[in-house]
Amino acid sequence: MKIPNLSTLNDASTFDEIIDVRTPAEYLLDHIPGAVNFPVLSNEERVIVGTKYKQESSFEAKKLGATLIARNIAYHIETAFANRPKNWRPLIYCWRGGKRSGAMGHILRQIGWDAQVFNGGYKTYRALVVKNLQELPNQLQFLVITGRTGSAKSRVLEELTRLGCQVLHLEELANHKGSVLGASPNSQQPSQKHLETLINASLQQFSPNQVVFIEAESKKVGSLHIPDTLMERIRSSPCIRIEASIDARVAFLEEDYRCLIEQPSFLLEKLQHLKALVGQEQLDRWYDMIAKQDWPVLIRSLLELHYDRLYDRSQSRNFEDYEKAPAILTTDLSQDGIQKIAGQIQQLVNQSK
Repeated sequence: MKIPNLSTLNDASTFDEIIDVRTPAEYLLDHIPGAVNFPVLSNEERVIVGTKYKQESSFEAKKLGATLIARNIAYHIETAFANRPKNWRPLIYCWRGGKRSGAMGHILRQIGWDAQVFNGGYKTYRALVVKNLQELPNQLQFLVITGRTGSAKSRVLEELTRLGCQVLHLEELANHKGSVLGASPNSQQPSQKHLETLINASLQQFSPNQVVFIEAESKKVGSLHIPDTLMERIRSSPCIRIEASIDARVAFLEEDYRCLIEQPSFLLEKLQHLKALVGQEQLDRWYDMIAKQDWPVLIRSLLELHYDRLYDRSQSRNFEDYEKAPAILTTDLSQDGIQKIAGQIQQLVNQSK
């Protein structure tokens, strides 16, 4: 049976709600931005139906699937959808816009709601994201904010966002500060696919007539990869360097990495990843500093013996315009100092127009 009232994602904004009927696990892996998960099969139920399909017959699997799907749709109607108005207009999708979304769409239309199914489902949306990530970066002009670890680059990006500038904040999207110590102890990174979804959503909002500010990154942010075309554009785009004093960077990092200071066991675990680079003897010195809670000394040592050396080796090699980039000198990475840096960056951009 063909599903009536098929829709495309081009007019998704005309709908009151985007509903993802896939399992919670599928939704967690990636989903259309703004979509809400109302699964018609749970994670466990999908496994059970799939197993029956492979081991018994497609007929028995479909019969069980229909029972479970009807029961779950009924639950959503009785609970989450109970107070939806008569003119509610949802857009529904599953993996391919087939049985799961079709079932919910059919039942909601029988009630009287103008429910439509996204033709092609998540599979079609994912193909669109992949295509956009190959094309959109080449249509935009980027300005890369560089600077040694602790130069408050991410905070400067946040301030530029507050000032109304176009900003692609990759570390925020990836939920990671980018270094070996950059993971959040209290939350996880998104999946690779969902990071790409978030990047795509940001790129689609930008005007090609205005610069997009972005932080200098390596190919990986935590465990996640930056899409190849975007990485190529970052490395070939003009740069601005933040040159902050080491005292300012130590003070900034002591505050910015407060979550690690408050969870020293997590910090000790992460420092293990540096053993091959610095040796056990240096690790032991850092462990002693942690035990004594000598945070400024620890941070300065990490900067001088690891992060600054790594930065100096990588920047001129990876960023084509790094050597001739204008530099902003500062000894102040307080909030007032960060606001001043953002203002100076804006001024440099305006002068170059």
